[in-house]
Amino acid sequence: MIKNDLIIKALRGESTERTPVWMMRQAGRYLPDYRKLRDKYDFFTRVQTPELATEITLQPVNQIGVDAAILFSDILVVLQAMGLEVQLIENKGPVLPEPIRSKDDLTRVSVPDIEEMLGYVFDAIRLTKMELNNRVPLIGFAGAPWTLLCYMVEGKGSKTFDLVKTFCYTQPELAHRLLQMLTDTTIAYLKQQVKAGADVIQLFDSWGGLLSPDDFEIFSLRYMRQIIQALRNDVPSILFAKGAWGSIPEMVSTGAACIGLDWCIRPEIARKLAGTGITLQGNLDPARLLSPIPELKKEVTKMLNSFGPGSYIANLGHGILPHVPVDHAKAFIDTVKNHVYLKQEKQVLSSL
Repeated sequence: MIKNDLIIKALRGESTERTPVWMMRQAGRYLPDYRKLRDKYDFFTRVQTPELATEITLQPVNQIGVDAAILFSDILVVLQAMGLEVQLIENKGPVLPEPIRSKDDLTRVSVPDIEEMLGYVFDAIRLTKMELNNRVPLIGFAGAPWTLLCYMVEGKGSKTFDLVKTFCYTQPELAHRLLQMLTDTTIAYLKQQVKAGADVIQLFDSWGGLLSPDDFEIFSLRYMRQIIQALRNDVPSILFAKGAWGSIPEMVSTGAACIGLDWCIRPEIARKLAGTGITLQGNLDPARLLSPIPELKKEVTKMLNSFGPGSYIANLGHGILPHVPVDHAKAFIDTVKNHVYLKQEKQVLSSL
């Protein structure tokens, strides 16, 4: 039995005594203890060593007081498992020296034996669950097929991902073949994460917002739908597609327990689009954590009141930035934990 199960309750649509809160990329570069490990070990050594991944995963739980741990890993380990070389250059991001651009390149990728290729992830989950000792839930995750395809074809990050769009529009059959391979791999990967002990799964579509609503359905959502449906009877799933809030009703229809939101949509509009039968997560601009703490608290309070109590998990609208001071991150978490909603406050006063 998980002692702090606020996030699980929220994902199930159950009432909670307060709003649960965690942060995307909470186990990372803003923490001094993480930076010490970064200086000693390269990125994929940290990811592929269960003891290090566990230590990093636990840091924000122990130091910031978040209501969930999220496994320290990377979405691109799936591409490594499928046969592609991935380099992670600090302060620059991922690079794939030999991207996929043609049918001939397809011989270099395959749907892998998940346990054989990604066993270190599942070992990290098992070790983390043991170290957490049921304090809070553990969130597992994967990148959405569209986002993985972007890196697979582009070979690096991009503001526009023109190469992958050209690839999809000029070689759609090949694009869909790759997207299905990515989907099959991701389903097997996430199911094994759940088997190892993950309590919740989040699917990240970092580049979904680059697509028009129609193309989002064709190249992204149809594959995320397969993944969500495959996990629906296992654990609650959170679907986060940055910039794709114009497709919120369609994302709700996937069967996900929760829709994550970036900061470019007002909470009231998101709730109107999503309806009342699903949990929402988000959506503070990560840069707001750099504000003076009194201003930060005001912004967080405003966000909380806009979403209102119930069917809501407080979070950032994307990952925490590496130069955020730790006391600002903790101020965000503490403000959420201590928040009393206006209606609740009135009810307390009226009962006195």
